[in-house]
Amino acid sequence: MSQMISILLPTHNEELFIEKSLNSLLKNDYDKNMFEILVIDGMSTDKTLEITNRKHINDSRIKIISNDKIIFPAAINLGIKHAKGDIIVIVGAHAKYPKNYLTECVNGLNKYKADNVGGILETRSLKTTTLSKLIIASLSSSFGVGNSTFRVGSAEAIEVDTVFGGCYRKEVFDKYGNFNENLISSSDMEFNKRITKAGAKIILLPWIKVIYYTRTKFINFIKNNIRNGFWAITPFKYTNHMPISIRHLIPLLFFLFLILSSISFVFIPWSLWFSIPILLLYFILANYFAIKKFKELRYLSFFLPLFFFLLHFTYGLGSLFGLFNIFIPIKKGEIK
Repeated sequence: MSQMISILLPTHNEELFIEKSLNSLLKNDYDKNMFEILVIDGMSTDKTLEITNRKHINDSRIKIISNDKIIFPAAINLGIKHAKGDIIVIVGAHAKYPKNYLTECVNGLNKYKADNVGGILETRSLKTTTLSKLIIASLSSSFGVGNSTFRVGSAEAIEVDTVFGGCYRKEVFDKYGNFNENLISSSDMEFNKRITKAGAKIILLPWIKVIYYTRTKFINFIKNNIRNGFWAITPFKYTNHMPISIRHLIPLLFFLFLILSSISFVFIPWSLWFSIPILLLYFILANYFAIKKFKELRYLSFFLPLFFFLLHFTYGLGSLFGLFNIFIPIKKGEIK
């Protein structure tokens, strides 16, 4: 017998993506009477609600909830409160889901006796350009994002520290609490770290592939990296446990190394000789992983080391802002 699923879909100004996302969820092969889609809207000012309402009129499985706090963790907590299902599936409007998504998630939960499961992200852009190819390549390389398995893939089902979105047993939230609403952007990462520390099991199912549409304008690439870096460090302010993985700290260390090396060179020129080996190693690794993308990118792979550097530098800069924020709070709204 099918288990009832509540799909939580937070939105805020997602008119470009919401219809594709809803259509893919509605077409899932799971028993159509055994899942609901809760669109939790954060006061959208574009056509998100207009599109969603039109879909709702034609399909009662879609329900709309207003999230006057706007932020993602508040949307999830509202969704959990209104959910009728025994299983909670958190999804994003920027993604398109395979027909067997819900079935495979539930099967994975039961087969592996897991508390949360998820699939692999296949990153794409709405428009294919030279810039979008380089941004996507940097975000899907293990050199770019470390051991973020749901981005770089796996040959088999493995236990991980986090997954995209996530398919949870509802009892997980009763046992471990809800998402931390102080964390605008990293609440899902912190929640997964919190529950795994307490003994919960998160499994990545690599045969589930979700198409994720990322914004690939250069300015958005930079701003998103700074934002992600900021919210990778900020959780330390609101938790009493290790809220992130070690990989999230490496860009900060890299950024600090570059700054301190530059300062020391001004006052002690010969100190550069201590920095050169590390910079050379970074350059060699960046080019090695760029060459691995040659089949996919061709001549563009020669530019990929620059995008690796921009990714790590701007993420590290954001992390430094996050470090300052722990001691000198930045006003809410300055980095969202």
